[in-house]
Amino acid sequence: LCCFQLYGYCYQDSNDIPDTLTTITELGSPLEMIQLLQTSWEDRFRICLSLVRLLHYLAHSPLGSVTLLDFRPRQFVIVDGELKVTDLDDASVEESSCTSNSDCFMEFPARNFTLPCSVEGRCQSMNEKRNLYNAYRFFFTYLLPHSAPSSLRPLLDKIVNATGNHTEHGNARYPSPSVNSEFTQKCVKSANTQYRRVPEAYIPDENYRCWPSYHHKGCLLSVFDVNEAIEICDSYSQCKAFVLTNQTTWTGRQLVFFKMASNHIVPDPDKITYVKVTD
Repeated sequence: LCCFQLYGYCYQDSNDIPDTLTTITELGSPLEMIQLLQTSWEDRFRICLSLVRLLHYLAHSPLGSVTLLDFRPRQFVIVDGELKVTDLDDASVEESSCTSNSDCFMEFPARNFTLPCSVEGRCQSMNEKRNLYNAYRFFFTYLLPHSAPSSLRPLLDKIVNATGNHTEHGNARYPSPSVNSEFTQKCVKSANTQYRRVPEAYIPDENYRCWPSYHHKGCLLSVFDVNEAIEICDSYSQCKAFVLTNQTTWTGRQLVFFKMASNHIVPDPDKITYVKVTD
């Protein structure tokens, strides 16, 4: 789940390079941080959640605690919305040996840590905590807080800060997947604006662009329920209607098209349209 899936391999001798090994793996998209910051927060949260699963696996792998010495975005790809590591050349299962705490010094560009030296002469949890802090500085600090839902920002701030601080103090801890539950179950109170419900109807045109959107030519966002859709529509001056689709995101939130007019409504059994009532 966390690493590239290997579909097959073969050995081949050539005149130039003997004992050539060819591998066939699944196809993934390179991880570009600038592009990720332009995607929806929900998609970025999914990537962080898959990274948490990777951290947990590396800490408890059958080989023991594994560290990725080159833990940078270029070592990962996106496969079906999930983050996977592609390059294991720099992976190590060796915990650093030590005679004192000063031997367990970890240096990073913005912060340094000194871990305790165990009675067995090994730096305690150095592999695990190196992975955790690199995930914090390369991924969590950028992907989690940026354009997050306002109701989740205090919790996300705690998660991001705790991820960095637990590298130095106590056992390594990972962001809780319970954020997923809180995100999908958050119900926003409805505004006072009135909307007329039109069942089995759709507005094919009248699109406007918003950010972030699941559709590059329109405003397609995910919502928990109609109340949240109303709040979003009320927040855009050009929004005069919205259409509930029967599509959901990976967290179960419903996809909704927001429209700037309702002049042309067509029948569609899979959609429900809400039109803003004007005085």
